[in-house]
Amino acid sequence: MRESVQTVQAEVMMSFLVSEELSFRIPVELRYEAPDPYAVRLTFHLPGDAPVTWAFGRELLVDGIAGPCGEGDVHVAPAEADTLGEILIRLQVGSDQALFRCSAAPLVAFLDRTDKLVPLGQEGALADFDAHLDEALDRILAEEQSAG
Repeated sequence: MRESVQTVQAEVMMSFLVSEELSFRIPVELRYEAPDPYAVRLTFHLPGDAPVTWAFGRELLVDGIAGPCGEGDVHVAPAEADTLGEILIRLQVGSDQALFRCSAAPLVAFLDRTDKLVPLGQEGALADFDAHLDEALDRILAEEQSAG
């Protein structure tokens, strides 16, 4: 695990649940960056494929450890009601979905470290939305100019 002043990073093993009969363990990198204080990033290293990164709200991951939550593309919930043993993370794109299971302990440890870097509820003090918007617009303009 590496950590800088602005970043919290960890690697956990998750089970990729292909079906009720088939699953395999994969490494997943968890990353949190203070300049983007609302988001966590999970990079899934699937065998034979390029790594896939999903970014979603840190609060969704926090809430999903305690109980089912999420709308749209990302759902997080305890695997068993009333226990904190394992967590299910379901990612969906259109009708395709992927389901992952992991121990709650490394997620809780990771989130605790993110909270020490940027306490929950204080993200707004660090988020520079104007800078993020300017950066995104600059990228879009550069891509349009290079394509045209």
